Amino acid sequence: MFSGYSVGGMLSAGLGMVLLPSYGWQSVFFVAGVPLLLLPLIMSFLPESVGFLIRQNRLDEAQAVLRRVEPAYRPEHGQHLTMPALKAAGAPLLELFRDGRALRTVMLWASFFCCLLMVYALNSWLPKLMTKAGYGLGSSLSFLLVLNFGAIFGAVGGGWLGDRFNLPRVLAVFFALSAVSIGLLGFNSPSWVLYSLIAVAGATTIGSQILLYACGAQFYGLAIRSTGLGWASGIGRNGAIVGPVLGGALMGMGVPLSTNFVAFALPGVVACLSMLTFAWCGRRGVSTAFGSCARTQAPAAGVAHGA
Repeated sequence: MFSGYSVGGMLSAGLGMVLLPSYGWQSVFFVAGVPLLLLPLIMSFLPESVGFLIRQNRLDEAQAVLRRVEPAYRPEHGQHLTMPALKAAGAPLLELFRDGRALRTVMLWASFFCCLLMVYALNSWLPKLMTKAGYGLGSSLSFLLVLNFGAIFGAVGGGWLGDRFNLPRVLAVFFALSAVSIGLLGFNSPSWVLYSLIAVAGATTIGSQILLYACGAQFYGLAIRSTGLGWASGIGRNGAIVGPVLGGALMGMGVPLSTNFVAFALPGVVACLSMLTFAWCGRRGVSTAFGSCARTQAPAAGVAHGA
């Protein structure tokens, strides 16, 4: 699902390559407003969540959504759907640091911050840095297209790997690869190597951001899941602010091209160490084992009961 983000990134880069030389930078902003016209269509086809429909007592609609997800689903006579009434015992924010979750919460926040810093630094400054390196505007935008193209494979492939292996360890490997690939972008390389590095960077930064949400959802119980993901995402958004600002500051200082990319790569090292610590904590039993966490939680959508 989240690969749609990368498809949009590819379309924006491709349109920029076509529009900028002929119509100027203003044309890009006009075209960017066109997707707003699709909102009525999206709202008509996008279903409400099953949990919301159950809370609103719209049970027939909830069952219709479930049938779309699982065509074989057929409710038995007298069966009805309910939502488990789970509530955190104390303040939801404090619950993120109780029962051995404190260190892993901090590591998750650090990973979100560093990952979004890399994502937004690359999306904001990659074309400009490539132009500075001597590439034309069209070639520089093509690098942004490849970055998002790689992210599609990172999201889909990372999800496949995460389903079969330990997700924090998969993320640690992804972040290590992102640090290496981004750091190497600042050195002279053949074009095919450069494009390959950018594709790997896209797969392991934007793809990792998507996997981090899955990691947080599996780690936190249902009662504090929204709070946990909300805070992690909020902390991460600070990285999304710092990334473009850092790129602008480095450009203003006139540092060498390699220094820019090394600065963008360092957060990948920090995120890798954070995910290794996260995985180590789970293995050592600092908190509930990662794999069993998802198995012991109540279902998020609803519970069917007989009459």
